Amino acid sequence: MTNRIYICDDEEGMCRYLRKLLSGHNYQVESFTGGKSLLVALANEEEVQGVLLLDVKMPDIDGLEILQQVRECSPQLAVVMMTGHGTIESAVAAMKLGAFDYLTKPFPQERLLALVEHCLERNRLREENRSLKQELRERIFPGTIIINSPAFRKIYDMALRVAETDTNVLVTGESGTGKELIAAAIHYQGLRSQQLFLAINCAALTETLLESQLFGHIKGAFTGAVQAQKGLLEEADSGTLFLDEIGELSLGLQAKLLRVLENGEFLPVGATRLKQSKVRFIAATNKDLEAEVRAGRFREDLFYRLNVVTLNLPPLRERPEDIEPMIPHFLQLARQKVGRPLSGLTAEALRALKNYHWPGNVRELQNVIERGAILCHGESIDLDALPLCFAEPDSDPAAALPDSFSLRDAERAQTIRALRRTGWNKSRAASLLGVTRKTLDKKIRDFELSPAKTGSGS
Repeated sequence: MTNRIYICDDEEGMCRYLRKLLSGHNYQVESFTGGKSLLVALANEEEVQGVLLLDVKMPDIDGLEILQQVRECSPQLAVVMMTGHGTIESAVAAMKLGAFDYLTKPFPQERLLALVEHCLERNRLREENRSLKQELRERIFPGTIIINSPAFRKIYDMALRVAETDTNVLVTGESGTGKELIAAAIHYQGLRSQQLFLAINCAALTETLLESQLFGHIKGAFTGAVQAQKGLLEEADSGTLFLDEIGELSLGLQAKLLRVLENGEFLPVGATRLKQSKVRFIAATNKDLEAEVRAGRFREDLFYRLNVVTLNLPPLRERPEDIEPMIPHFLQLARQKVGRPLSGLTAEALRALKNYHWPGNVRELQNVIERGAILCHGESIDLDALPLCFAEPDSDPAAALPDSFSLRDAERAQTIRALRRTGWNKSRAASLLGVTRKTLDKKIRDFELSPAKTGSGS
């Protein structure tokens, strides 16, 4: 129990007094007149939380020695030392060994009760913080990467081996292949798993803002810098910093980043004093960095600093074995977002997903499942709930176009396809096409379409 209070004092009268006082305030109280019996009791409990009121002078084991053993076997237990002597030396020694605070006998009831409640509140905050960190970790890295294909299994096994080192890693691959997920796996399966994992997209910010985000700035460094701000290099110190789209970094910032990689030094914007960071770098790009080096757009020395180990993630179209196993995971995420039951995909829809070429890779697959969950009419995602590009050509003559055709021809064919798939339900057809109902009506007039002309029932 988190509101349990343990008392360890060789004076039976003191134990009896504290039991009565604390029990009267709805605490679960257990008392011991010897240190050995306390340690045995704590060792027999699976998880010890709460507060220990521990006397400094005990007959069988010294109170400070008990404190040391308690900190080792029950680190979640807040310890308050009680002493009748009030010596500064014993108080300082107890605090150095991990005691939360100390009380000098005799102490007022109000002081004791306030201190106990303070300890319990701190315990609650620590537990809440631990839960939030775990929740954040699971959001970033759910702990399960679905792998059936040999190609991706080989890459993932290599990532786990790299995780056991502090080596910098370069992750390459098309957009949406899971580069950040692999980076998170390396962090959370590695030596720095208890430290921060922070990520930044180098392509999403201007050069000035990106420099401030990475290195931090001092107050007054630029217009709007009303107070100093730590950068990610400082925030993630001893942890991992994931630099997504590293190929978009300017040459000026590349030079500053190289200094961090070489000796761990960096200079916040506007500062004159260097700072140190022991961060581990994992970089990712969908560019060919070697080609960028040859073109003079990426520093060769930085490339080789980052490129100690390269993990090249295969696109989803080269690992079709992973498509079907991923679907239940994305369905579960979609259920949580749309708030409705979903049983799965129809055989026709699943076949369409397997036959698709997936230019957007895993990210596109997740988006398609979420879209299907929103647009489907029953509990199963059918072909009509998928984007038009998933229509099976053999089942829709409008998909067949001549080798030479205009943009108007393609637009007309897509409009016909949407109307056929929805049985001329104009609202649903407009949704499939990503246009308004008014725009669809205009296209129908322009193309002179009707149910009879398109071979569809009204």
